[in-house]
Amino acid sequence: MSAREAMRIAEEAELDLVKIAPTAKPPVCKIIDYGKYRYEMSRKEKEARKKQKTVELKEIRLSPNINSNDLNTKMNAARKFLSKGDKVKITLRFRGREMAHMNASRHILDDMAASLSEIAVVEKAPKVEGRSISMVLAEKKS
Repeated sequence: MSAREAMRIAEEAELDLVKIAPTAKPPVCKIIDYGKYRYEMSRKEKEARKKQKTVELKEIRLSPNINSNDLNTKMNAARKFLSKGDKVKITLRFRGREMAHMNASRHILDDMAASLSEIAVVEKAPKVEGRSISMVLAEKKS
């Protein structure tokens, strides 16, 4: 129907003529209460946001001369973060002379990834970033 006829019908019903699909040929319109329509759309948007899960990135910092017991403690913390659904960034930080032996300490990250392999996958491989080497682990999808 023509736009004028649709507007006349909407005014008689004391409602609004709202374009639902303006890009369609011909454009699709509805005769509805626009305030109620906007309210319902905002409610749907809020519900969609409520159901979304945000994934946090938790960081665990290690040093190259870490003790095995301390490493196990950090591994348990990483396991806890991963079970909650968060991603874990493991950073191996170097200070002073430790910088000369960066490649010799890479095995710490490899050991950590291997021990967490049953619940996590390496999302970002170990990479040298200035004075540190970082890698990101994410929960394994079942």
